Amino acid sequence: MYKGKRIGVVVTAYDEASFVGRVIETVPDFVDRIYAIDDRSPDESWQVIQRVAERVNAEAESDGVERVVAVTDGGDDRRVVPIRHEENRGYGAAVKTGYRRATEEGMDVVAVMNGDGQMDPTILDRIIDPVVTGEADYAKGNRLLRPEDRGDMSTFRFVGNAILTGLSKFASGYWSIGDPQNGYTAISRDAIERLDLEAITDQYGFLNHLLTHLNVAGCRVTDVPMTAVYGDEESSIRYVPFVRFVSLLLLRSFCWRLKTRYVVRSFNPAVVHYAVGAVGLAGGLMGLGVSLVRVARGDEAVTAGLASFAALLTGLVSLGSAIQLDAEASDELEVSYDERTSTTDGVSDRDDRPPAQSIE
Repeated sequence: MYKGKRIGVVVTAYDEASFVGRVIETVPDFVDRIYAIDDRSPDESWQVIQRVAERVNAEAESDGVERVVAVTDGGDDRRVVPIRHEENRGYGAAVKTGYRRATEEGMDVVAVMNGDGQMDPTILDRIIDPVVTGEADYAKGNRLLRPEDRGDMSTFRFVGNAILTGLSKFASGYWSIGDPQNGYTAISRDAIERLDLEAITDQYGFLNHLLTHLNVAGCRVTDVPMTAVYGDEESSIRYVPFVRFVSLLLLRSFCWRLKTRYVVRSFNPAVVHYAVGAVGLAGGLMGLGVSLVRVARGDEAVTAGLASFAALLTGLVSLGSAIQLDAEASDELEVSYDERTSTTDGVSDRDDRPPAQSIE
């Protein structure tokens, strides 16, 4: 238990036999239950999870520590609950399995730590604090807020993350939230129960898709600065299919959010500005392209070029207005780090924490 709240941690694993055991072992003692989810790994991840779970549970029992909530399907009061999917279903499915189980067992706050060892267990309290205190419904790590935190991040990772951050802002409506691919998160039981988990993708785009659904559900979200930690682990993501899949997912999410929030529930002129902006930009760019081709052929294209430029300018202005209206509509759902720390006894915890270290 942590500050009067029951804490559950979902540890996801796929091909993480070399790391997942250490992740489970280093989960802080204040966590009441660990849900180790193996997404039908082809390696020995499941065997490692079972072996470590047996040892950790035996140690917890010998310590005489009474767990807050009994496990519902066995009554054996385990600290680590190993769960294996019958078939590989994707990262999102693994997280959702943990969310459902933790909710059923009465956890107040549920964090996620991937089984690859990239999430420093010593800062778990920082990740869950905004949710435990009720300042946010969902908190996530952000490796991009401070230059010192992204020192170990490669240029390739940083550029890719920055692009996905920009796209995710449009899709989710959380304009001050960054690093959407960061899976070090915490969510309240109430927020989980407000979400339609079945409607959220099971694949690696889960984190981006989840943010959109949190926005539509009216959940408050905040970022927590953290240091990027990389070791010898190898990502199982194939980046070209991943980027293509996530980009299309974000486009669909963006359209769904606008329809649900600004058309179905109540009208917001942001949807009109977005439409005008899209038409203006598309028409203006196409028109300028055609005008350039005509000029290259020696044809007169001044009038058409000016009209295309006007359409392009109108599109840009409309897009800017749409973003402003959209950001204002979600402003109360975003809790900035500075706002949170300034309300905690008037003192920020930014400088009294040691930097995150690798857990290799």
